[in-house]
Amino acid sequence: MRYFIEFAYNGKEYFGFQIQPNAISIQETLDTSLSLVLRDKIEIVGAGRTDSGVHAKQMFAHFDTEIEFDIPTTIQKLNSFLPKDIAIFNIIEVQPDAHARFDATSRTYEYHITTFKDVFNADGSWKVHHNLDLNLMNEACKILFEYIDFECFSKIHTDVKTFNCKISEAHWQQNGNQIIFTITADRFLRNMVRAIVGTLINVGIHKTSLSDFRIIIESKNRNNAGFSVPAHGLYLTKVKYPYI
Repeated sequence: MRYFIEFAYNGKEYFGFQIQPNAISIQETLDTSLSLVLRDKIEIVGAGRTDSGVHAKQMFAHFDTEIEFDIPTTIQKLNSFLPKDIAIFNIIEVQPDAHARFDATSRTYEYHITTFKDVFNADGSWKVHHNLDLNLMNEACKILFEYIDFECFSKIHTDVKTFNCKISEAHWQQNGNQIIFTITADRFLRNMVRAIVGTLINVGIHKTSLSDFRIIIESKNRNNAGFSVPAHGLYLTKVKYPYI
């Protein structure tokens, strides 16, 4: 049987989602807990691979097992075994060919910025020291919809077949001292959101013009784009599937 798990995590103490040697990851932690609770060798496949320090408010993964189990009881046990920074919301039985990564139709990220020193949320948002022109940054967001090739925002030396992504949502909103950037696309390249945010910050401080922003995208050159903002302000917030 194949199952999806829906979960969230604070990525501060982890070196990303994917298993890697000599470093703690979300995937390894979940594999260990699921294997222990189900008494079976479990290896999950995630909907994506968030980088070191990045958080997820909603993430999915799938796993296979022939072990029969009660879902509510298993969720309760998993949340007891897992560390405080990972939480399981749901376990869903799916078709045997369902795939957490390949079947996702869209993913949404948020980047959280604070304009004032927040002692209670220092690990969950990035403090900026400039006044940002959000109206101009939102005008730049509209330019993203005109393109599909975002190689300029991709980490270099990335093993991908295409740099094409279809962005369907991108905007900034401010609520008091909190500024949140929201972006949705069918797929994302490595470091793409953090590079887009850094480039939009340059637009917001009037370092990069709207015409420059367009030229950066068309250049397909990462060196022309802005800096990559810190990971601790980035959240994966939604993953959509046609059957969930």
